[in-house]
Amino acid sequence: MTEPDLSLHATSPLNTTERGDKTTRIEAFVDAAFAFALTLLAIGGDHIPASVAELEHAMRGVPAYAASFMLVLQFWTGHTEWSRRYGLDDDASRRLSLLLVFLVLIFVYPLRMMFATFFSAITHGWLPANFTLSSLSEVPILFITFGVAFGSLGITLWLLYRHAWNLRDALGLSAAERAATRASMQTSAMVPLVATISIVSAWLIPARASSGWWVGFPGFIYFSLNMVRPLRRWRAAHASGAQ
Repeated sequence: MTEPDLSLHATSPLNTTERGDKTTRIEAFVDAAFAFALTLLAIGGDHIPASVAELEHAMRGVPAYAASFMLVLQFWTGHTEWSRRYGLDDDASRRLSLLLVFLVLIFVYPLRMMFATFFSAITHGWLPANFTLSSLSEVPILFITFGVAFGSLGITLWLLYRHAWNLRDALGLSAAERAATRASMQTSAMVPLVATISIVSAWLIPARASSGWWVGFPGFIYFSLNMVRPLRRWRAAHASGAQ
């Protein structure tokens, strides 16, 4: 599975000043919390393998862990980019950063369950899911839970960039930086938008019709986020050409 491209802010825009050249306490805390979240993904509540067979079984969980790792890393990268770009450490920034941490720590479980279910389905159970679904009619519940957590993380990133936008004059943002901030807000807003579409589609799946490839349709909706990076590059090129 190629996970959705959520590297919304992985690269600093051209002509952007890094105001957060020193690590703040909240940034250090966020980094530690994300590291802990990745640890939760790694251990997943499982015990240390006591035999070669158990080790082999545990290693089959690596693809789901790797995909989950990359997705969590995208949100950490988003916060790091925001911190470096604006260097904000006021009350609103701390509250929003702590909210992001809170959501990530909740997010890790439905995240791994989603990827584990996907890899188990496409390998017909060879890659383990390590949890049980009593029927396919429970799949929409999994999508809805994932969508709520995923969308909430996207909203939090949007609020962080919105806060920076509100302080654009105080920060002395240049024209290029203002354009980059608006672009970051727009791409961040795509996350809750796509998550909402997925949630609605999962909610509309009737429980009685719990077979067929379309049961997984709410998950495939997230692949539309792969269009974010080309759109961001196009907007950046357009903004540069307008200078």
